[in-house]
Formats: sequence, C-alpha cells, structure tokens
Amino acid sequence: MNRSALTTPLRSSTGAVASRLEPALLTVTAAALTAGGAAWLTGDEGLADLLWGLGTLLAVPPAVGWVVAALRRGQAGVDLIAVLALGGTLAVHEYLAGVLIALMLATGRTLEAAARRRASHDLSALLEHAPRSARRRTATGVSTVPLSEVATGDLLVVGPGEVVPVDGRVEGAEAELDESVLTGESLSVERPTGDAVRSGVVNAGGAFELRATATEQDSTYAGIVRLARQAGAGSAPVVRLADRYAAWFLPLTLAAAGTAWLLSGSAVRAVAVLVVATPCPLLLAAPVAIVSGLSRASRLGVVMRDGGALENLGRARTLLLDKTGTLTRGRPRVVDVLAAPGWQSTEVLRLAASLDQYSPHVLAEAIVGSAHERKLVLSVPSDVTEEPGRGASGIVDGHRLSVGRFDVPGARPPWARAVDNRALLDGAAVAWLAVEGCPVGAVLLRDPLRHDAARTLRHLRTAGIERLLMLTGDRAEPAREVGAILGLDDVRAGLDPAGKVAVVQAERARAVTVMVGDGVNDAPALAAADIGVAMGARGSTASSEAADIVLTADRVDRLADAAFVAVRARRIAVQSALGGMAMSLAAMAAAAFGLLAPALGALLQEAIDVAVILNALRALRVDRTARPALTPAAEELIHRFASEHDDLQDVLETVRGAADHLSDGPGPQALAAVEGAHRLLTDRLLPHEYAEEHELYPALAPTLGGPESTATMSRAHTEIERLSRRIATHLRLAHAEGGLSPGQLDDLRCCLYGLHTVLRLHFTQEEENYFSLAQ
Repeated sequence: MNRSALTTPLRSSTGAVASRLEPALLTVTAAALTAGGAAWLTGDEGLADLLWGLGTLLAVPPAVGWVVAALRRGQAGVDLIAVLALGGTLAVHEYLAGVLIALMLATGRTLEAAARRRASHDLSALLEHAPRSARRRTATGVSTVPLSEVATGDLLVVGPGEVVPVDGRVEGAEAELDESVLTGESLSVERPTGDAVRSGVVNAGGAFELRATATEQDSTYAGIVRLARQAGAGSAPVVRLADRYAAWFLPLTLAAAGTAWLLSGSAVRAVAVLVVATPCPLLLAAPVAIVSGLSRASRLGVVMRDGGALENLGRARTLLLDKTGTLTRGRPRVVDVLAAPGWQSTEVLRLAASLDQYSPHVLAEAIVGSAHERKLVLSVPSDVTEEPGRGASGIVDGHRLSVGRFDVPGARPPWARAVDNRALLDGAAVAWLAVEGCPVGAVLLRDPLRHDAARTLRHLRTAGIERLLMLTGDRAEPAREVGAILGLDDVRAGLDPAGKVAVVQAERARAVTVMVGDGVNDAPALAAADIGVAMGARGSTASSEAADIVLTADRVDRLADAAFVAVRARRIAVQSALGGMAMSLAAMAAAAFGLLAPALGALLQEAIDVAVILNALRALRVDRTARPALTPAAEELIHRFASEHDDLQDVLETVRGAADHLSDGPGPQALAAVEGAHRLLTDRLLPHEYAEEHELYPALAPTLGGPESTATMSRAHTEIERLSRRIATHLRLAHAEGGLSPGQLDDLRCCLYGLHTVLRLHFTQEEENYFSLAQ
C-alpha cells in the first residue's frame, strides 16, 4: 500500500489473505519437495512425482493471481515467466523441476512481502486533536454546540488548554497561544485584540473570546486534513525494482524458449529455458538486499514503512527540512542570563528557577532545567500564583519575586534596554526577574540548533543529496540565520501547511524529494513528498503516520546514516539482480542447446539464487565510510566532555559579563568581575581544555585519520591559553598598581570579548565535529 492509504481504508480482508497465502505456499512447497525427496530415496518414484507434481500444481493458482493483479496495475511482471515454467514442467512431466520453481516463487514472494510490509497512514492523531464542539456566547449565556453549527460572526469562548475550534479574531483580553501545531514553533505567542487566530492552535493562557471568521469546513485545521488526504492520493506507488527490468527480460525469455522449441522440436528444451529463466534473481536478490538494508537501518533507530522507502531514499536528490525540532532542538533553552548592576547572573537564574519549579510553562521548564544543569541549589517557594500570559509570582527566601513579563512604567534603565536589544538581535524570548517589584535580571531563551545539524547535512550531501532547503513557519530573520550557519541552498520562511505542500510538489517535479518534519503541521508535506521522514521520538503521531520513515531516536543525523545504508542497499540490489540475470542468460543459452535438462536447470538456478542472495546479504554489513567507528573508551570520553561543555556555560557568561563591566570604567566592581572570571578560567575551563588536548584528542585521532585531524582544534586550545595568560598579566599589573588603570581597559576588554568568542566557536566546533560522533 502506498500513501493513498491516507484517503482509503485498508482492504483488511485482502491484506489478511495475502499475508497468510505466501507463508502457507512456502510451507506447502517445501513440504512437498521434502516428502517427495524422501519417497524418491526409498525408491518410490511414482509417489515422489505425485508429491512434487502436487506441490507444483498448488503453486499455479496463486502465481496466476499475482500475474493477473500485476496486469491490472499495468505491469507485465516477471512472475509470468514463473507461471509459464510451472505449466511447462507439468506438461512435460518434469515434476521435480516444477516443485523447485514453486519453492523459489514462494520464497521470493514471502521475502518481498516482508520487505514491503504496508502500514496504515491514517489520520487518527489529526482527527483526535480536532475539536468536536465549541462554546458559543449568546444573550442568554454560554452554551456548548456542535462544531458544525458554528457560523461566521459567532462569539465563542476558548478556555485554558482548549483547541481553537474555528478561524477567528481575538475579542476582549489578549490571547496567549501555542501555535506549534501549525507553525512548529515551540514558543507561545501573544495575540492582542483584533489579531487573527487559526483553528487547531491551543490556548496556552487564560480564557478569551473569539469572533468566528470561518465555518468548520473553511477553517485552517480542516484544511490540513484535506491537504494530507490530497497529497497522499497524489503520491504514486513505488514500482518493484524487479519489474523495471521485466520490459526486456520477459520477451527475451519467451523468444529464447520459442526459438529452442522451433529449432529442436523438443518442448522439454523450451521448458528448460523457462526453468533457468525463472526470475528468482529478480524476485529474491532485490528483496533480500532491501530487507537487509531495512534491518541495518532499524539498528540505527530508523524505521522504514517498506522497501520502497529505502529504495527511494537511495535515489533522493533533494531534501526539505522543517526547522523546529528537526534542525533545532524543538524546545527553548537558556542562552544567557543578564543581571542588573549589583546582581550576579547565577543568582538571577537561581531565584527565577526557584519560583518556576512548579510551573508547567515551556519557558519555566527551560529555566529550571538550566539551573539544574549548573547544579544550582534551588529554594522552596511559597504563596505561588501564576497569571496566564504574564508569568508567576511568589515568595522565595523571604522576598516577593515575579518571573515573566514585566512592564516598567516610564523609561527603562540602560541595562534593561540592553536586554531588549540583545533579545531582538538574538531572536530570543525574555523572562524578567523582579524582586519586590523591581527588575533585577532577565533570562534569555531560544530554540538552539542541534549540535549534529551541520555534520548531518554534510553527510547527506556525501550520500547523494544535491539540494537542501529549509521550510518553516517562523519569521524570515531567524530562519535566514539558520540557513546561513548550515549552508542551506534555500530557505522558505513564513509558510503554513499549504505553503509547505506547494514547495514540496514543486521540488518533486525536479527530483526525488525527501521531506523531514516533526509536527502535525508537517503531516501534509510529509505525505506529499516522495519520502516523508518524521522525527518520531518527540514528534507528533500524525507526522509519524503520514511518513515513510520514522526516526525513533531524537537525532536527525540518523537520517544521514540511513541515506548511506539506502544507497548501498540499492546498489547491492541492482548488482545482485543484474548479476543473477547475466548468469540466468548464460544458463538459458545452455538449456536452449540441450545442455541442461529441466531438473538440472532448476538446481543450477537454485545455485544462482544462493549466489545472488549471499551477495545481497552484504547490505547487512556496516559501511564504515558512513560514520567513523569509535572505541568504547573514546565514546565515553565524548559523553564526559559534552557534559562538561554544558557545565561550563556559566564560565562563558561570566567572561562576557566581566568584559561588559569594563565599560563602566576601572572601578573595584570591574576588577572584581575580572578576578571572578579569571578564577573560573583557572579552576574549571583551563583544566577542561588540558584534558581534552591530552585525553580526548589522542583517543579520537586514530578514528579521524591521525593527529593532523585535530590540529586546528589544538590551535584553538593554544589561543585560549594565551588569552587567559594575558588576562592574568593584566590582573598582576592591577594588583601592583592598586587597581585597574584606564590604559588597561581597551586591551583587557578585547581579551575578554575575544576569549568569549573563541570559546563559543571552539565549543560549537567540538560539538559539531566530535561530540556528534557518539551514539
């Protein structure tokens, strides 16, 4: 079944019969061959022929059914040769040859069925998410009505956590919405009065009123379901690899058999030609290679719906990726903590996390998680309240705190304006911390890139992908920044589900296209692509069901590994099929000249089958070129240093904060900030860099091709150490002079900002090039 399963129910009865028929036929033919062999060994040749003939006869009806089914689809399948060979062996009483052909045919069909198992691409998740009713406000109050009764202009009430039932506009209080179901963006957005709201999004704040601007059928979410159905129906079924060669192999076989009969006058020769031409290399080699590829991919956490998905992935030349959850982590993370004068960033984060411990908000979870990563000791809050859309407030350590939005009356202080500027430049959300009503700090949050994203895209290009595009519902500015960092060929921002489908269809006209996504909003685009890939570890059920490939691990680099597996498996499948056909052609020539009897030809054909199957099983082996093989010790070191990178984020922030303090002049606070940064450098950062240089890099060098592969990263270590020594020299001069001098400020500031930049780049390079190698 292809992706048209999105529009039609499973033909369960037919599928169930087929799933039972092929294994049953394999069992019967194997039993007939074995029992007949036993009878022949005991000298009862009549019984042996009877059993072999019965096994051959039982294979004829299903074989004819398969041929008829193929002809109805407009495919002149190579199974027709097997049917003719079965009939020929019965006609000339070559029963052993017949049962051997029946066994080969049953084996091929069973293997092919295993390689191309179909799964239902239903829309259960989409339908479960869709609301069935709405709360309509009238002059007499609020009543619940079926969604089909909602008309344009009705005033609806949407409660906290409810799905917006139809497209409309916000009335009254502003709405805080989780629009990830449509845009994929994990951050909630605020819609003021009069703003348009699309159906399918979730109310992440307090109750609000919505003026309906469309009916159920005309609303956005209903359109998503229709788009997925239309895209699925328009996707062509994958043609079996063997049938691509049938166009010339089938008539060639019939011509050779007919010519042998005409020239020799012997029907046995014609049957012998058909027997050795029975296309088991085509029926077996390709499915075995594909099944082997599927098995290998599954070990990598890549589940494919059928062999057609693997085959198409091996031919793909264009890759389209959603941004959120695919190229980015899909959840906001703390990227910086800024403090007001007199406050420390670690204390700002600790207090904010203490208050947010009991909040289910996605930003609160990120703040608390960041505090735990930095091993901060959180206090127990009391009298905690949370106002949807504004944040939480409560008492921590005897002080009244609030975290979230903070509207300062009048002009903001300089440090707060700097926070606003940083948030704008970085495309980050801001959670303000206020103590006793006074803002003292801010936490900046953003959905960061995956560490493995750049490496994955490079590997995909190596695997044959020629064009990489990103599709996102996000704003153009952050989308273009991601595209520039990753070296994408094109970026399409501000797309709704219909826009994504349109881009996918346009790219499909150029080349075999892969679409990767993780949300319900991606399901139509996944179904429209030649190969849809869903991030199944945390993605929506709907995107997984609309996809051909599901990544069970939350790692997009697995797709690059799967692409290598697909290319290799497809190449081996073609090699096996063509090699088997070449040997079959040689055997056909021998049979046409009377050098092979049908039974001997059947045995020879079995030998050819074994050869091509053994070759096809090479697809199970690991391709070392796809991913370097790490030793267990090296992988353990990678995990250790990756964890240390997370722990050292506060060191980077302190270094930058010290440089910022120098802008206020060479006072005691500036000197204290530089001293604090230097202590962290000496106690934590430099030992980490030394351990990387002397433990991690030597462990990685054999895998990466020698010490030269890590030379540039070692050079970064040298620069980090040089800048740290320079900062230490400035501190010695300051202590000798009784404080920082104005002449030191420029160079010291350059050292601190430069060190911060080098460290960020160095950490990113290590995470991308080395840490992404770990499983």
